[in-house]
Order: sequence, then C-alpha cells, then structure tokens
Amino acid sequence: MLHLANMWWLTNTFSSRLVQGVGILLSSYALGCFATGYYVVILSAKRDIRELGSGGIGARNVGRHAGMWGFILTFLGDSAKGAMAVWATDRFTEGEWFKVVALLSVVSGHIWPIQLGFRGGKGIATAFGALLVFDPSIVVVMAGLCLGACVLIRRTVLSGLLAFACAPLASLCLAQPASKIVGLCALSTLILLAHRKNLIEEFAAIDSNRGSKT
Repeated sequence: MLHLANMWWLTNTFSSRLVQGVGILLSSYALGCFATGYYVVILSAKRDIRELGSGGIGARNVGRHAGMWGFILTFLGDSAKGAMAVWATDRFTEGEWFKVVALLSVVSGHIWPIQLGFRGGKGIATAFGALLVFDPSIVVVMAGLCLGACVLIRRTVLSGLLAFACAPLASLCLAQPASKIVGLCALSTLILLAHRKNLIEEFAAIDSNRGSKT
C-alpha cells in the first residue's frame, strides 16, 4: 500500500509540474507575440512595418520609420514583455527550469508571432528584458563583452551577437547552475538563428573591407 501511495504521489506531482510547464510555455509565448513595433507603426502610420526597411518589427527598423519615440516605445515594450514573463514565472512558481521555459518561450513568441504569420522580430530587446530578471550578472558580462568587441571590430550588430554567443561560456565560467547554462545556450541559438542574414552580411562586409585595404 505504501509503495502504491508513493507512486500516486510521484505521478500526481509530475502531472502537476507538467501542467505548470505547459501553462508557462503557452502564456509566455502568447505574451511574446505582442509585437510592440508592429502596433506602434500601425497606429502611427497605418502601415505594416514588415513591408518597410529590413522588414523586422524590432526597435531599430521601427525607429527608422516612426522616429525616436517609435524606437523608444518599441524597445521598452519588447523589453517589458520579456521581463514580465520571467518575473511572473519566478513569482508564482518554483524551480529554475520554469524560468528557462519562460525565457525561451517569450523570445520565441517575439521572433515567430502566430498572429503575424510567424514573421516577427529578432529578439534582442525581449531577450534583454528577460535576462535582466533571469540573471542580471550575465547582462553585465554581456555588456562588457559587447563594448570590448565594439572597440576592437567597430561593428555594433556583430558585437552584440558575439556577446550572446559567449553568454553560455560566461555562465559556465561563473559556475552557475546547469539550468542557466542550458537556458543561455538555447537563447543564444535562437538569437543567432534569427540574425543569420545579419551574420552573413556582417562577415561579407568585413571581408570586403579587408579586400579594399589590400
């Protein structure tokens, strides 16, 4: 009887945590789907930002077509939804892995929003806001890496992407828990995947500059 009771308790606990995990995944993804830049441009210019400039819904592209206030509103809105997803998960659940699920889901929602046909942004601002709550120390390290890379290679986009790529290694060097290291590995993969075209362009520009100097 005791064995059956233990089995029931384990099954019930697993089911409860599975339901929690699925709930966090879906709610964080839905929050990430709120495309701040898309709605800012729709309201201010009655146009689809995905048909302008780079086609991205992020702060940089919005800023080009909706001005400084468009940039600020988009950056703050996208950062806030990332921070909110991780904060709410930390506040109402227990366990680091749930925060990892929230982090990855909210960024995925921003990159692939279902209501916009999975054509979204590239996740930088949303990831920034989420990381501020998930682990502020990593944000500080990434900021240092980004600034250092900017000084050396003088390319902002590539410097930021290098900082994301190095984030898991920084977490490993800081001897952080496995959940954070795995979460940062997955987040870096998402960000680099979303910026694959930018990476090609950046490296092509570097090669071009080297060729010109030669």
